[in-house]
Amino acid sequence: MKTTSVSCDNLPAASSLKEIKKIVVVGAGTMGSGIAQVSAMSDHEVVLYDIAQDRLDLAMEKIAKNLDGGIKRGKLSEEEKKQCIANITVTTDFLLLNGDLLIEAIVEDLVIKVDLFKRLNSQNAPDAIFASNTSSIPITRIAAEIPQPERVVGMHFFNPAHIMKLVEVISGAATSQEVANQVFDLAIKMKKKPVRVKDAPGFIVNRVARQFYLESLQAMEERVATHETIDTVLENLGFRMGPFKLMDLIGVETNHSVSCSMFDSFFQASRFRPSRIQQQKVDAGHHGRKSKKGFYEYS
Repeated sequence: MKTTSVSCDNLPAASSLKEIKKIVVVGAGTMGSGIAQVSAMSDHEVVLYDIAQDRLDLAMEKIAKNLDGGIKRGKLSEEEKKQCIANITVTTDFLLLNGDLLIEAIVEDLVIKVDLFKRLNSQNAPDAIFASNTSSIPITRIAAEIPQPERVVGMHFFNPAHIMKLVEVISGAATSQEVANQVFDLAIKMKKKPVRVKDAPGFIVNRVARQFYLESLQAMEERVATHETIDTVLENLGFRMGPFKLMDLIGVETNHSVSCSMFDSFFQASRFRPSRIQQQKVDAGHHGRKSKKGFYEYS
């Protein structure tokens, strides 16, 4: 990996940063669809991209269902739902991905993320902001091979993105303070509660929460208790959802990929060692709610 100098010379000053009007979200999975929804709800023009049209169709169905739930709870009006839907354009055409802020919500793989941003760089303005929704990969590593690395920032939402308030805004070694500030302010406009985070594997939440999952998996692997019992105990201690229910909600394969990423980032520290049981679930395609089967079964 080549070394990139830390410089903000090519980036406009804070007062002249382009206003974020158009947001591109790459990846129409669980996180991507949620990010597209909150972006559209904050009155931005949104382009939601995926390589598969059926994923885009499913994402729009999910967004509409989420909005209907908000109407039932009295959180928004029918007119606000219509405006949100109208603000979103879906596409499978990569050449249409031009915007002021481009957020990737794709597979947790450094090489794939870097390749995506390189392709986006070739067709976007040099002051377009690139944001990663990565759960664990250091932003510095993602930005290292991207032209103008000072405009690469972490914008980590939590699942479900349309409900969870927290957003981690992560500055890599080269990230401009002005860019971090603009993304922080955008999260507030989205009615989120952003926090500023320094660049490190797992950032705040996934670093602290990793043991919540891994220790629970190890207890299950050692037959200390079943996954149902572990969930029940932790929920009775005050957690809103036990670790196995939460892994099924997030996606077992997504949770496992974060564990693998952090294990490598911390130079195979034993406290981050991934679970064989979770790997087996991934191999079997038992990804949780999305596949109707994970640690639990769903009708």
